[in-house]
Amino acid sequence: MTLQEGRYHIGGADALEIVERFGAPVYVYDADTMKRQYRRMTSAFDKVKRLRINFACKALTNLNVLHIFRELGSGLDTVSIQEVEMGLLAGFDPHDILFTPNCVGLDEISEAVAKGVRINIDNIEILEQFGARHPEVPVCIRINPHIMAGGNSKISVGHIDSKFGISIHQVPHVLKIVSALGLKIEGLHMHTGSDIYDAQVFLRAVEILLSSAGDFPDLDYLDFGSGFKVAYKEGGIATDIEDLGEQLSARFSEFCKAYGRDLELMFEPGKFLVSEAGYFLVKTNVVKTTTASVFAGVDSGLNHLIRPMFYEAYHHITNISNPGGKTRIYNVVGYICETDTFGVNRQLSEVREDDILVMANAGAYSFMMASNYNSRFRPAEVMVIDGEAHLIRRRETMEDLMRGQVELEVLKSSALM
Repeated sequence: MTLQEGRYHIGGADALEIVERFGAPVYVYDADTMKRQYRRMTSAFDKVKRLRINFACKALTNLNVLHIFRELGSGLDTVSIQEVEMGLLAGFDPHDILFTPNCVGLDEISEAVAKGVRINIDNIEILEQFGARHPEVPVCIRINPHIMAGGNSKISVGHIDSKFGISIHQVPHVLKIVSALGLKIEGLHMHTGSDIYDAQVFLRAVEILLSSAGDFPDLDYLDFGSGFKVAYKEGGIATDIEDLGEQLSARFSEFCKAYGRDLELMFEPGKFLVSEAGYFLVKTNVVKTTTASVFAGVDSGLNHLIRPMFYEAYHHITNISNPGGKTRIYNVVGYICETDTFGVNRQLSEVREDDILVMANAGAYSFMMASNYNSRFRPAEVMVIDGEAHLIRRRETMEDLMRGQVELEVLKSSALM
């Protein structure tokens, strides 16, 4: 977001004009930022002979976002059969979709098999069942390397107490199952979690996966997950993807030479590709002064952006209606009947009723985690392409809120009152 002649712009579009056209609250995505991040990642690994970036679409599954990454040449990482179907609707080739569910039943996995997508399994019991039902289908195995990535236990998924993946110490058991059922293992996968900023921690996990890869002679690819960190504050820590690319590319090429053929190097970034592309614009309802704080109460809450409350995530907040105003300190809070605080002790240009506040880094896991809590409508989504703002999801209405509910006639009867 840039300030030009006293007006803030997102991807070249005037932010206040976006609110005038589409209302608030509203999510706004800059397509150019998504493209930039994708190309930055492919450039970082351009020395690898076979590279595949699979966008982790759970971060932002709007069809228009999927179209962008398909056109860029991306594959898709999916975690539910619904995401698989979304990917197919967006035009992805089934072979370019990897299905990586967790704690789902075999029937859902079989449904994905029928759609022709690649399968990734992270459970020994499911692997046995899969091999018995689909012995002819190549499969990937998700390994838990027991590495604690950056961040907290809610976003680190490769540690020893995680529900994700098959323990690296259970690989001998996996090999027995593979041999007994005649399974073809086409890939190995790991994902340590989000907020990786230390390349050395990631590379330690890489070595753990590579140490097991030699036991599987039919591999076509190795998927190293993602979790690459973006900076949430000015000067904040972020993954040096160029440094990681240089180090990992050299190590991967060395491994492929020893393995005897060039495998495909895969990643599944979500946050890295779309977090910085997203902004959440809200309107100030009230400014409330108490004995201890000044609250800026906005027309949104944890129903629209739960990350600050769930993950203690930081989203930079800017008052774009009063860029030249005197700086004051506010707690920015929502309108939900819970403690839904977006930011504490934030220095903002003086906030007045009806001012528009913008929360940055709202492209990943933001709208996708929105709900109808307190029977509130979910907001609209807008994408800026070449400086033009386009509606890509309309704001919900009461009709949307009631859709699916079945009102029983017997309960409407006055005789029961």
